[in-house]
Amino acid sequence: MALTIELSKRVTIDQVADAARNHHRVDLDDSAWKRVAASRELLDRFVSDGRIIYGVTTSVGGFADRFVPAADAQQLQENLIQAVATNVGAYLDEQTTRAIMISRVVSLSLGNSAIQPDNLRTYLDILNAGIVPCIPEKGSLGTSGDLGPLAYVAMVSIGKWKAYLDGRIVDGAEALHLAGIEPVKLSYKEGLAMINGTSGMVGIALLTYQRARELVDIYHVVSALSIEGLAGIVDPFRPEVHTVKPHRGQASSAERIYRGLGDSGLARSERDIEALLTARREGRSVPHPGSEKMAIEDAYSIRCTPQILGPVLDSLDWIGTTIENELNSTSDNPIVLPDVEQAFHNGHFHGQYIAMSMDHLGIALTTVTNLANRRVDRFLDQSNSNGLPAFLCQENPGLRLGLMGGQFMTASVTAENRALTVPMSIQSLTTTADFQDIVSFGFVAARRAREILRNATYVVAFELLCACQAVDIRGVDGMSSWTRPLYDRVREIVPYLDHDVTLTDHLEKIADFLLSDEVGAFITLPAGGVDG
Repeated sequence: MALTIELSKRVTIDQVADAARNHHRVDLDDSAWKRVAASRELLDRFVSDGRIIYGVTTSVGGFADRFVPAADAQQLQENLIQAVATNVGAYLDEQTTRAIMISRVVSLSLGNSAIQPDNLRTYLDILNAGIVPCIPEKGSLGTSGDLGPLAYVAMVSIGKWKAYLDGRIVDGAEALHLAGIEPVKLSYKEGLAMINGTSGMVGIALLTYQRARELVDIYHVVSALSIEGLAGIVDPFRPEVHTVKPHRGQASSAERIYRGLGDSGLARSERDIEALLTARREGRSVPHPGSEKMAIEDAYSIRCTPQILGPVLDSLDWIGTTIENELNSTSDNPIVLPDVEQAFHNGHFHGQYIAMSMDHLGIALTTVTNLANRRVDRFLDQSNSNGLPAFLCQENPGLRLGLMGGQFMTASVTAENRALTVPMSIQSLTTTADFQDIVSFGFVAARRAREILRNATYVVAFELLCACQAVDIRGVDGMSSWTRPLYDRVREIVPYLDHDVTLTDHLEKIADFLLSDEVGAFITLPAGGVDG
């Protein structure tokens, strides 16, 4: 279905992500087109009146003190987009570039950037024709917006650089020709309008955030499954426990897991454990395997799950709001406001909001990574697993190594994520003869958050594999109605392991599943909920 951007409505993260992933057409409603035209008409009037406006009748950046006549506008704008296109490295994937382009359209549709409607229409035509400019991923300061990344899109619009079309890379001019699109002719301010904004980092951020949110949601089901696999205790998740510590995320996390385990025969209550411990104290035999090592409470990686995932949920709420606010912002300079008939120089292009939100997203996802890594250790260490065999190797231990090797990967990836959480938003370096003297590196922060997300998913995937192996050993008939569908889906990817195999392909497939649209079907609690 098409995405029609309406001036009277906020565009959501999910709308842009859906349009980018599924190649939906994008257009503006009539009110947006009228506002875009009004902004341009106002700027035309200012130029006729001889106003001095940055990037319109002056040069840009370190040459902002140089006057440029309107007659040289096209040359200045083309010089601008080519001069700042200095990114290096691998090209962004097509999905991400589409999200970036849609994010820029959303910003320009607000009608404060003075782009000509015909040129914005061409931008939309390029997007809707499936032309995807090649954007090298490294090199953006994220302060005068994402100048470099967005410049590659602008260059394709004038018939330069190169782009993906139908799965192959072609010259920008050829891509436009094949699609029957005439190159744009940039007038004053228009190159600046296309590139001077935060849409690059926003495009990456919104895609990363959406998948991160889904991963954290499905991780609550994984957590419940791990509690079953480790014969964990459910009482610390009871809702009344969390009334005395009024954090919204903590209460939500606890309620999900408690309700989800309400009909589980594998998770235990404190009464169960107390009975076992009483029998042990009195010297009576206890049939439950591993009961000789059971304690009245679980380790932190089980018992403190709401206190760990709660802050993650609260952080995600703020991060999502921040990204969506930035998405629905005019983020270039200068802005030309039809309502007040004024042009204003400003700093809306600065990416600190996205930079900090992506740093926080990295911290939140690394928190999940840490938790998953600790649970992996409990599954594999016979002394901490409440009766499970060492390394979850039930058959021929010693001859077989079981899941021992998987922990090598999780420890390595966890360490890598910890290093990647060093904030980018504080790494400012001055450029442009001190004109851009404090920068955000928001584009880099967004790219790193995306890398952290994939890493976190690998560790969660191995925890999930361990949990499924554990419940197979304990008996799947005791699983809850919330965790059983997830277990069944994993078993479609990898069977119970009674022989040693290379895990790489299995883990990649589980990770792909965890980062797919499919996970939504496994997150919702059973209809009507479970009282426990």
